[in-house]
Amino acid sequence: MTLKSINPYSQELIAEYQVLTNTELNKKLEVSETAFKNWRKTSFQQRGEKMQKLASILRDKKEQLGLLITNEMGKILSESIAEVEKSASNCDYYAEHAEQMLKDQYYDTPFKSMSVYDPMGAVFAVMPWNYPFWQVLRYAAPAIMAGNVTLLKHASNVTGCAKAIESAFLEAGFPEGVFQQLSVEVSQVESIIESNIVSGITLTGSEGAGSSVAALAGKHIKKTVMELGGSDAFIVLNDANIEKAAEVAAHSRMLNAGQACICAKRFIVTEKIAEEFVSHFSKNIQAIKQGNPIHNGIQMGPLARLDLVDTLSEQLDKTLKQGAKLILGGEHEGCNFQPTLIDFVSVDSVAFQEETFGPLATVIRAKDENDAIAIANNHRYGLASALWTEDREKAYHLARRIEAGNVFVNSLVRSDSRVPFGGVKKSGYGRELGDVGIKEFMNMKSLVIE
Repeated sequence: MTLKSINPYSQELIAEYQVLTNTELNKKLEVSETAFKNWRKTSFQQRGEKMQKLASILRDKKEQLGLLITNEMGKILSESIAEVEKSASNCDYYAEHAEQMLKDQYYDTPFKSMSVYDPMGAVFAVMPWNYPFWQVLRYAAPAIMAGNVTLLKHASNVTGCAKAIESAFLEAGFPEGVFQQLSVEVSQVESIIESNIVSGITLTGSEGAGSSVAALAGKHIKKTVMELGGSDAFIVLNDANIEKAAEVAAHSRMLNAGQACICAKRFIVTEKIAEEFVSHFSKNIQAIKQGNPIHNGIQMGPLARLDLVDTLSEQLDKTLKQGAKLILGGEHEGCNFQPTLIDFVSVDSVAFQEETFGPLATVIRAKDENDAIAIANNHRYGLASALWTEDREKAYHLARRIEAGNVFVNSLVRSDSRVPFGGVKKSGYGRELGDVGIKEFMNMKSLVIE
């Protein structure tokens, strides 16, 4: 059995990777167990020096690694290089701040009492292909700085990226077993989760994958963090800067060819300004240059796989039959799907109810701001949202009413190492990043000393 990496733009085979046998897998688990016993004893300074070295390696090789990302999953080269740079910055952030984040916490009691944080052990990660470096370093940098070790099952189509990340860790001087990538099949995941060596599981992916892995983790009493699907609302109110909102809307939806959990997907616009917004929005989308992602000047590449094109095309066709109006786009060839905009989308349509993972923007018209908030909340997902209004006081109160893990006002929704990130409802639970994220895979121990 092999894992295949295929260039989505040319459909050429890049490489094939042999799947681990169960014997080889068990050996890697044992190596992880041994590594944790030693790694947990290292100081924050020792870990930080290696993590900063890793950041330096990523920056030095950003063009080479960026090209690897582009070839394996299709995003434009500038976005790939930026992803490597962001991953490096995340490594530096946790190298600098982990010790402070995990310092002992004292309580005001008649006796000496405190909470201390102990690393859990081996964290098993199931990661997606859409941000093959950032998604991995987002969880791995804090987990490893905290004294844990990690085992990565990456998406099969970005196995080259997974191997490159592992090589970078080893080059930075991390001991063998602190970070290991596992070339395994889905059928081998359960045996990894049930292993006594694995203490926690983190997954970024679809709702279905999260449900399956969470059920297995629950069966074996393992801590989990789940970052799942998203159908983010982009809410534009009457008093918003319409031109700026439409500009950011196009960027937000078409970034990474629309293949991101926190891409804006549902553009909920009040009726009064809907025509003006759609006019600007369509012009901005139409101006996007699509083509070979390694070429300069190209702003959007292909979708990562042919099956993703089929799914998005089916969602578009069904939604148009349900009464939506096609404004532009809709055509596709191979993995290249045209930037597409549809208007008058209903709340019971496929494109509203399902996550659309690709360059399909849907406009939903709301009566007023209260209706807009109600439409935004009328969904099983709640990862992130954007709210556009010039009234900052109103923005604060409306943002508190939006059912999402993250709300950005007058801005592009994005993740930041300093800010906790995660969803509610079917978008998952737990948090990554910030001082909260680093504590997810720590044992909080209370000490009371009379």
